[in-house]
This record gives sequence, structure tokens and C-alpha cells, in this order.
Amino acid sequence: MDDATERPGARVRPLDSVERRVLGVLIEKAKTTPEAYPLSLNAIVTGCNQKNNRDPLMTVDEDQVGRALETLRASGAVAEIYGSGRVPRYRHYAYEWFGDLQKEDLAILAELLLRGEQSEGDLRGRASRMDPIPDLQILRTRLDALAARGLVVWLSPPGRGRILTHGLLPEEKLEKVRAKLGISGQVFAAGAAVPVAPVPVGDDNGDDADEDTDSGAVTVPRSPPAAAATPPAAIMPLQPIVEKITALEMEVAALRSRLDALESALGN
Repeated sequence: MDDATERPGARVRPLDSVERRVLGVLIEKAKTTPEAYPLSLNAIVTGCNQKNNRDPLMTVDEDQVGRALETLRASGAVAEIYGSGRVPRYRHYAYEWFGDLQKEDLAILAELLLRGEQSEGDLRGRASRMDPIPDLQILRTRLDALAARGLVVWLSPPGRGRILTHGLLPEEKLEKVRAKLGISGQVFAAGAAVPVAPVPVGDDNGDDADEDTDSGAVTVPRSPPAAAATPPAAIMPLQPIVEKITALEMEVAALRSRLDALESALGN
């Protein structure tokens, strides 16, 4: 089967939890194990359920993954193809689906799809296993470009340990992430916190894998507009994190000083 026939048209939209995991696995395996790619249904299930580099851990079956593959195919993000055997295999069309991405961009998005919200530093280390990202400055350049397109969402203001996620979360799920971080009702852009209207949130049993799939064609959430600086009270939930980081830095500096003194004494 010509895999081009499997693409009725690229329609970027928010994804449910299984769709996010499936697309992330396909991108990851294409980059890290190209000899085994495209993937069979069984290989995708195994990749979704693996214990390392996944958050949250999931246990999905072939039926769940099969449904996710069908909806991703309908959106133009995934194709079913046949090689030399009779077992169908699946490949992603993420470059075409998102449009105009560099390879590092796709590695970044894959890690966010596989692990959700995380800090810049953690993201650089994890994404670099797929495509090298030499330093944080280069990462931030790519993140700024992705954020401008709504594919990345900042969850804290600029600074050490800044937290972000991808822009493919349904709005109600994104609001739950903000609430978990203590920033409900805030959107961070260009260093500012912009209050936003609260989004009604349904009952949440804590299991991300139980989200309902919205397979309708919608657009990726737009990047929020720049706004005036927010009063310090708006970002107070992050203050304990900053204080902890500062304390750790001071402790490291003290340990280095003691180590230098010890090495000097041993040298004499």
C-alpha cells in the first residue's frame, strides 16, 4: 500500500493521552532505533508501556493503541504501511503534520509528548538522546520558535528551572497541569504572567490515560499575547522552588571550598 494514500490531510489538533503517547513513541523510535522502524502494533504497545522515559507510566492494550492510530491517521499524523510481510506497520508524518520543523524541534516535542511538563534543563538532556542540543541557549532558541507557533506552552516565568509543556493538550487538561503547579489562571509569555479566564474542569480521577479523545479537527492553542509585567504576588507559588535552588547552590559552593582545602592539604 502506498503510504501517501493514508494521509487525508494534515489537521493539527489537541491529542488525548493515548494519542500523545503513541505519536511520541513513533517519533522516538524513528530516531533512536531506525533499524526497527516503522513499527508494528505490538511494538507500539510495548513502547507505550515501557517503564523508562515515560511519565505517567501507562498500561495500554492493542485495542486502545489501535483506536489512537486510527484517529491519528485520520488527522494525517500517522500512516499504515506494508513492507515485505503481511503485518501492517506504522510511521509518523510529524514533520509534515506540524510543518516546517527542524529535527531538534521534533525531538523536543517527542520528549514533551512522552513525559509532559518538565524543566528546560531536563528537557535538553532527554531530547539530546535523539538529536544533540549542545546547550541551553540553543534549546531556548528552538523553544521560542515553537512557542510562537503554539506548540510549546510556558508554565513558569523566565529564570532558572523554567517549566514548559507541549501545546497539544486539550484546554481542560492544560488547566489541570497549571492547577497542579499552583499557577491556575495564568499564562506566561515573554516573561509576563497573563491572567486568563478560568476553564471549567470536570471530575479528575488522577489517571491521565482515562481522558476522552476529541478527534474533531481543531487548531493548536495560540500563543498568548505579550502583556505587562505581573505583580510578584502572581508568581508566589514558584518562590519556594527558587529558594530551594539557591540553598542548593550555596551548599555546592561550600562543598567545593572544602574539597579545594582538602586537596591543598594533601598536596602539601
